[in-house]
Amino acid sequence: MEITLTTPALLFPTVSLLMLAYTNRFLTLATIIRTLHGRYKTEHDKSLPAQIENLRYRVYLIRNMQIVGVLSLLMCVLSMFALFGGWVVVGKWFFASALILLIISMLLSLRELQVSAGALDLLLMDMEEHERFV
Repeated sequence: MEITLTTPALLFPTVSLLMLAYTNRFLTLATIIRTLHGRYKTEHDKSLPAQIENLRYRVYLIRNMQIVGVLSLLMCVLSMFALFGGWVVVGKWFFASALILLIISMLLSLRELQVSAGALDLLLMDMEEHERFV
């Protein structure tokens, strides 16, 4: 397979958009945690520990998604640098690493989406339980 200097550059917009999406998810999660923190201080709801555990795991996943995404972008830059220097084999390895890291980042994102749906399910179960006693 032939690889040129522009091949790794094709991932720049993709990784940039993913990082933007990951940052938005992180900011939304931060807002939820702050709201939950305020609620925790005023009322001791029995569903809060499960929500806190879920949110902690999601923060961990988003942090790892961002780290792996940045590493993917770094591998793209190193690939371009190697190709610019004429080290085609090294450039291919860096580019392959960037693709693998991008896949890992997207798999982590998929897992975070599953956990997020679980968090919503916790809230729905809490509302259903509350309705039974009303």
